[in-house]
Amino acid sequence: MSRVPMTQLERIANAALRRAGASQLQADATAAALVRADAAGLASHGVSRIPMYVAHLRADRVDGRAMPTVRAARASAALVDAGCGFAFPACDLAIAEAMGRAYETGVGVAAVTNSHHFGAAALPLDPVARAGMVGIAMGNSPAAMPAWGGRRPLFGTNPIAAVFPRRGHAPVVIDLSLSEVARGKIMVAAKQGKPIPLGWALDEAGQPTTDAQAALRGSMLPAGGVKGAMLALMVELLVTSLAGASFGAEADSFFTEAGNRPRIGQLFMVLDPGAFAGSDAYAGRVEALLQAMLDDAGTRLPGARRDAAQADAQAHGIEIPDALLRELRELAEELAEEAVQEGKA
Repeated sequence: MSRVPMTQLERIANAALRRAGASQLQADATAAALVRADAAGLASHGVSRIPMYVAHLRADRVDGRAMPTVRAARASAALVDAGCGFAFPACDLAIAEAMGRAYETGVGVAAVTNSHHFGAAALPLDPVARAGMVGIAMGNSPAAMPAWGGRRPLFGTNPIAAVFPRRGHAPVVIDLSLSEVARGKIMVAAKQGKPIPLGWALDEAGQPTTDAQAALRGSMLPAGGVKGAMLALMVELLVTSLAGASFGAEADSFFTEAGNRPRIGQLFMVLDPGAFAGSDAYAGRVEALLQAMLDDAGTRLPGARRDAAQADAQAHGIEIPDALLRELRELAEELAEEAVQEGKA
């Protein structure tokens, strides 16, 4: 493992994306978001995604020159079109639109369509929390889970997140996907030839399995059984119907190079506490509940580990597996060399 300063890691990620065809806007927003995920201790949504993102650029699954635009708007609502580019620039625009509307009306909602993988769902909400507002995020993803009682993958793991700002403290951050376990854990078990616990997944015939390879050919199980399945359905309906985005079952896997442009969606809601019971009432209620939680020995507030990880990353850099770091550096150099050779042709 190597420790890499955040700014250096972002430069490497940015260079790889730019040299694969991403515009400055697309590369800047994407590299920054992935490094923030690593800094928060969410390596599965960090720069480990760069090789596949580069592959998606090369395979035209992503438009690296896309410019997100506001396609429709009303007083408290907006629709942002990602243009089949990476999700991060479009999500940044959607958050700005939702925040601006929340300042004016108390509530701002922005949907994103024609989008791609948007990483850790809570991270786009950082500016919302810094502004003292409540934020909610959700998005769909390529099909991985069946409807309750079914066996065919139909819904994605469909993450949901929320941030609740606090006075004088870091915000409470809640971020979860709706599958029983992250698909990445099953992929690791498959590579290592290890079994998975019963209750994680179904095989292709819709039967519970402990075989990781069979699970990858089958489907994930929702967290909390039927309740998780209903939450996944709720996210799928909200995101696709309001954004006009593709269903998870219409989007090819993020984990393969070949496939279609996913055109999935995200939805962000921003709430200004001052427009409801008032900022003082909001802050008092939040702190009262959090203190009651902390009075129970062993309780940890959601987001506390991320705060510690971010502080460590800022002070000491991000810990990256040596093999991944070599791959990123080689990829950037390889792409730079390709650009030079093409310029000579």
